[in-house]
Amino acid sequence: MARRSSRKASTAPKRRRIAVTASLLVVALSVAVVVLSVYLIGLDRQIRGRFAGARWALPAQVYAAPMDLYPGMAIGPAELLHELGRLGYREDPRLQSTGSYSPFRRRVDVHLRAFEFWDGPQPERLLSIGFDGGSIGSLKDLASGQPVDIARLDPMLIGSIYPHQGEDRVLVKLDQVPPLLVRGLVAVEDRHFYSHHGISLRAIARAMVANLRAGHVVQGGSTITQQLIKNFFLTSQQTWTRKINEAFMALLLERHFGKDEILEGYFNEVHLGQDGGRAVHGFGLGARFYFNKPLSELEPQEIALLVGLVKGPSYYNPRRNPERARERRDLVLGVFHSDGLIDDATYEAAVHAPLGVDAGRPPGGVERYPAFVELVKRQLRGQYRDEDLVSEGLRIFTTLDPRAQEALERRIVETLPELERRRGMTEGTLEAAGVVTSAEGGDVLALVGGRNVRYAGFNRALDASRPIGSLVKPFVYLTALSRPDRYTLLTELPDEPIELSMPNGQIWRPQNYDKQLHGPQPLYQALVRSLNLPTVRLGLDVGPDAVLQTMHAAGYEGDAVALPSLLLGAVEIAPLQVAQMYSTLAAGGFQAPLSSIREVMTKDGSPLSRYPIKIRQTLADGPVFLVDWALTRVVAEGTGRAAYNVLPPQVVVAGKTGTTDDYRDSWFAGFGADRVAVVWVGRDDNQSSGLSGSSGALPIWARTMKDLGVRGLDPIAPLSVEEVLIDPATALRGDEHCADAVSVPFLSGSAPADWAPCAGRGPNPLDWLRSIFGG
Repeated sequence: MARRSSRKASTAPKRRRIAVTASLLVVALSVAVVVLSVYLIGLDRQIRGRFAGARWALPAQVYAAPMDLYPGMAIGPAELLHELGRLGYREDPRLQSTGSYSPFRRRVDVHLRAFEFWDGPQPERLLSIGFDGGSIGSLKDLASGQPVDIARLDPMLIGSIYPHQGEDRVLVKLDQVPPLLVRGLVAVEDRHFYSHHGISLRAIARAMVANLRAGHVVQGGSTITQQLIKNFFLTSQQTWTRKINEAFMALLLERHFGKDEILEGYFNEVHLGQDGGRAVHGFGLGARFYFNKPLSELEPQEIALLVGLVKGPSYYNPRRNPERARERRDLVLGVFHSDGLIDDATYEAAVHAPLGVDAGRPPGGVERYPAFVELVKRQLRGQYRDEDLVSEGLRIFTTLDPRAQEALERRIVETLPELERRRGMTEGTLEAAGVVTSAEGGDVLALVGGRNVRYAGFNRALDASRPIGSLVKPFVYLTALSRPDRYTLLTELPDEPIELSMPNGQIWRPQNYDKQLHGPQPLYQALVRSLNLPTVRLGLDVGPDAVLQTMHAAGYEGDAVALPSLLLGAVEIAPLQVAQMYSTLAAGGFQAPLSSIREVMTKDGSPLSRYPIKIRQTLADGPVFLVDWALTRVVAEGTGRAAYNVLPPQVVVAGKTGTTDDYRDSWFAGFGADRVAVVWVGRDDNQSSGLSGSSGALPIWARTMKDLGVRGLDPIAPLSVEEVLIDPATALRGDEHCADAVSVPFLSGSAPADWAPCAGRGPNPLDWLRSIFGG
């Protein structure tokens, strides 16, 4: 009995210990379950909240102006094919899909893409474009055989503006994804995608063995679902903690969403490369970024390249590592072939095809037209409310004309080295900026901020305020010609020395460009020859204050002081603002604020309301007509005459050279009937370039205008202007009897009343008698 009692007593503490241990285990397990439950509930809430709601921050897509096609349009077959190539169209005699064309001797057949424009949708269309010499002769719908009045090419995507983080994407629905891409991605990345529940134990076991052998994480066993979780919710850091989170979240994602939803999310989220400061996400943008075409138009080898990039976008970057990318692409094509996704013929054609990566996008990952896109960003803030601009998925239709932009870029890039060689400068010494606008309406068609046209840094077209020199002179003469009781184009101006005492006690002694005196000059000739002394006298007579008012009326927005030096261009203005001022001259005194934005649409297709843009007549049309006439003479016979070394002689244009002290700045600003262009050439260190306006900026201006096929001026005089034949020898009225008579415009009532001696005033009876009797 005693022994049994002692045994019971000895086992009691053991039982209590076991019971306590069990209780502790139960409590610990309960706590663990509670903690895990709370943890999973948090993950579940995060997944449902983010993935089911607004899933992606959509950047604003920025488009160039579309090309309108119509009979009579001045464009030849070669130019059209170049434009189609820029838009990513490909040659296909069968025109099987959108984005294809088939060229013939005198026509080009095109399968146009569907596109949602600001003024309505355009469906896809089969179009035949016939040519008559260097212009379009006819447009015909190939489906109906009916003639077409006008058709529109889809616009070029030139950039993205992302409101938050530096990510970019073009969203696609699963039914918009080519079937080969869907099946091919699953075959390469996750064969058991449709059978697992978010994780693959087989793949995880394989990865664990490899990682244990290496002693650290070297391989993943991620499914497509896990990859989506990593890209969308987590980071790419290779740690056990991240992998555990990834596995739980993958299971939860599959619990709430179907396979098609997960796959669609993957197609829009997967990281496919880097474009400078922005990450390229999704196959929709990947197709644009690498091939300059929509996802629906990709060919098998292009699909295989994108699928291959999933494994390592940087390592297999086709622009930096083409051989490595091709090897990976061909490996993916082999999977497609072995799985029966493509037949033998397709496989053979695909593996022998080039990579086909868009060469138009420069390496290094930058915007296609960074200077212009910067202008768009600034003007968005000025024309739209801030609260509207944070909306996601905006589509911004701009005024950029790719042909004009390409011409301006090419001429700057080609001409600067030529100028440097001529002046014995080190290559890269000179810089340049340029702007091209429409002559009416204020559309900015092209803008270049420097010789490195793809560099998104200092934008000289917007921010380089430089002295404009003689570009100011038309506004001095315009101020004077607005006073017809005192000045006409023929008013004689003295060309004599001037001395002015300045407020600081110094004496200002301006000189002509050639340091010579030329005697009295007709007013228009003083402008044509860009003489400084007559200009200063004229400006002092009308007053620098009045000249500054004229400049403001033309579009100058600066805070210059009305000092005498203003009359010779001692005022710093950026090229874009100079273009604004000369655009007002080109438009007959009507000022249309220069704009790079045509329309902004929300993601649901509604136009975004903007602050109104008003076109106002700020300068009287009569005096402007007179100044414009004088500026045509500047190009025909004055400081701008070198333009006709490039332009056809029958194309009448107007313009003005500008040169600053010590040849630091070279300018040319001018216009035809449809285009205004401004070019600046100089050095960033403000040292002398040795270039005048006619030797530096003018060649770039003239070559650009020729490339654009600028239309010549043929202005109609306003009602306030009369044109009178003038004998230049006497500055009096002339007629057909005066051999060198010139038609000169005058404001009504200001033309000379007296006739020149050479003018015939009707038949002279004495002449008839002399013809009979002789003598």
